[in-house]
Amino acid sequence: MVTVGNYCEAEGPVGPAWMQDGLSPCFFFTLVPSTRMALGTLALVLALPCRRRERPAGADSLSWGAGPRISPYVLQLLLATLQAALPLAGLAGRVGTARGAPLPSYLLLASVLESLAGACGLWLLVVERSQARQRLAMGIWIKFRHSPGLLLLWTVAFAAENLALVSWNSPQWWWARADLGQQVQFSLWVLRYVVSGGLFVLGLWAPGLRPQSYTLRVHEEDQDVERSQVRSAAQQSTWRDFGRKLRLLSGYLWPRGSPALQLVVLICLGLMGLERALNVLVPIFYRNIVNLLTEKAPWNSLAWTVTSYVFLKFLQGGGTGSTGFVSNLRTFLWIRVQQFTSRRVELLIFSHLHELSLRWHLGRRTGEVLRIADRGTSSVTGLLSYLVFNVIPTLADIIIGIIYFSMFFNAWFGLIVFLCMSLYLTLTIVVTEWRTKFRRAMNTQENATRARAVDSLLNFETVKYYNAESYEVERYREAIIKYQGLEWKSSASLVLLNQTQNLVIGLGLLAGSLLCAYFVSEQKLQVGDYVLFGTYIIQLYMPLNWFGTYYRMIQTNFIDMENMFDLLKEETEVKDLPGAGPLRFQKGRIEFENVHFSYADGRETLQDVSFTVMPGQTLALVGPSGAGKSTILRLLFRFYDISSGCIRIDGQDISQVGLLWRRLSPVKDLYGAIKATKGRAQWLMPIIPALWEAEAGGSLEPSSSRPAWATWQNTLSTKNTKIYFGRLRWADHKVRRLTPSWLTQ
Repeated sequence: MVTVGNYCEAEGPVGPAWMQDGLSPCFFFTLVPSTRMALGTLALVLALPCRRRERPAGADSLSWGAGPRISPYVLQLLLATLQAALPLAGLAGRVGTARGAPLPSYLLLASVLESLAGACGLWLLVVERSQARQRLAMGIWIKFRHSPGLLLLWTVAFAAENLALVSWNSPQWWWARADLGQQVQFSLWVLRYVVSGGLFVLGLWAPGLRPQSYTLRVHEEDQDVERSQVRSAAQQSTWRDFGRKLRLLSGYLWPRGSPALQLVVLICLGLMGLERALNVLVPIFYRNIVNLLTEKAPWNSLAWTVTSYVFLKFLQGGGTGSTGFVSNLRTFLWIRVQQFTSRRVELLIFSHLHELSLRWHLGRRTGEVLRIADRGTSSVTGLLSYLVFNVIPTLADIIIGIIYFSMFFNAWFGLIVFLCMSLYLTLTIVVTEWRTKFRRAMNTQENATRARAVDSLLNFETVKYYNAESYEVERYREAIIKYQGLEWKSSASLVLLNQTQNLVIGLGLLAGSLLCAYFVSEQKLQVGDYVLFGTYIIQLYMPLNWFGTYYRMIQTNFIDMENMFDLLKEETEVKDLPGAGPLRFQKGRIEFENVHFSYADGRETLQDVSFTVMPGQTLALVGPSGAGKSTILRLLFRFYDISSGCIRIDGQDISQVGLLWRRLSPVKDLYGAIKATKGRAQWLMPIIPALWEAEAGGSLEPSSSRPAWATWQNTLSTKNTKIYFGRLRWADHKVRRLTPSWLTQ
């Protein structure tokens, strides 16, 4: 009968990582399975929301078309199954060849964790295959690669098998194959190496996600469009294309073109690493103080340790690093980086909006566009702050804590922390995703309640006519009751989340404290170690209280960022042709030759329009509303591209002229004052009903101001022009007001 002995072959904790010319098997098979299990759990948690939202209605009735490849995928599926089963086979081999010797506990732990990690990889493989089939069936283009989490899981497994070769000369490993047990373990290692290597290669190829023929999908759009039920972006998972979003976000983290801010970013990242070190050093110095007090150490040693502890605590802050010197310094330095990022995004969106066509602007609500721009800017800065300075440091602290407890305490402590943190994060994400529907329903009902109240008050007179005050009050009361019912569900689910988190934290703290107290009673640990464990664990748990909030905020920011990137994806309808040059403005001759134009509705607004306006000539465009009078002026500025025909200015086709040059060159000459002529002003003024105050007065020199104003007065006396500003600032910094009498001279 095989019994379970100490955790490692020797008594005590995991011990040093390197001993007897190789890695310690106890250390190796504690660290690697724990890491793979952590990666598998994280990838699994991130895939759960996508899995729940990726179910299209009526998927079974769809034509699958050219589905993913079968044979290589079967091999990949077989290898993933073997990877989940081999650890248990290895444990059975150790039990069969133990010959009555006690089995180290780390082998049992490693076998269970490796099997669970392999099961996570197998499940993710099947899920991603299913999602690929569904998306291909709906005619949606997919990326032929696995998720980053699954690829990282297989990469770590293959790297770990290669890392074992470092211990080739160590007698602790099976390379000598001296007995049956070592021969069995060596054979299993060879099998694991082949399996992990095959999964690594097939993972890069992703045969289960590739169609059998790319050409078959080219002409299937027309066949699938009637049967496909492509979901809108609002129904898709927020975490879809998570890697692409991170790549887009990383472009705003590094301030290109500003070496000073780049140095600030590096300093902030260094300060963030210093905070991680402080989170380890503060509990250690606290433990040393307790041990020195217990051992009645000399005052000099005690005073030095206490001073060092207080100094580190000053740098760290109130347990979470939120109010410490290092955190405040990092926040102060990051202000300029955040402003640079915000300014860059705002200018990018604003310039892109001005590059879009007039057709696009007339079809969109300006308030909605500006709201998308504002939310997109705040989402980029918010995501950088949440991910770089909250989520990533918290996860790094957890990993550091697991490694520290495994190496300097006992692997059981690392396992307790790992299981507790994994369960905490998993439950937080799952419950937060589950309660999102209550929050969404509550917001919808709140809008309905407000709309009902506004509708009733706007129709106050009608309500009075029909004596319906009590009816309206009753309807409003029913809406409030329905809203409060949904509000109760949202609040109750939040309480459930908090209690679940508290239960997980309590159970983890209880298990770790009992184990630590047991080792202290057995003289294997000191009293200070018990204090260190409690301090460190509570320090790890405190940032996790905000993890649910971070998760929700990241979801919201991802949605806002998606809307911003969708806005940036809008293509410019009117573009400069290659080689377009400046407009050579001479006299201002305008020609329309066989011009045809239609808006998006397909109705042709202009049909074979031809006319010529000579310099100095006045042409009146007369017609009913919708005849195309304003359209002609817009086409002259090339706000739209014509369907056919040609528009010329001084014999130059405006489609062959750069947009910026064509619009600004005559304006610049006009505002330059000396070369401005009455003919140019007469040609320009009807087209530009609104003038920019900064441009109108910024380039007028005192020496040329009098002839310029004479031109303006003569022009305005014959044109029906509306002035939107009341004053002009001249080059001599004196402000002169436009009076109505000037417009009637």
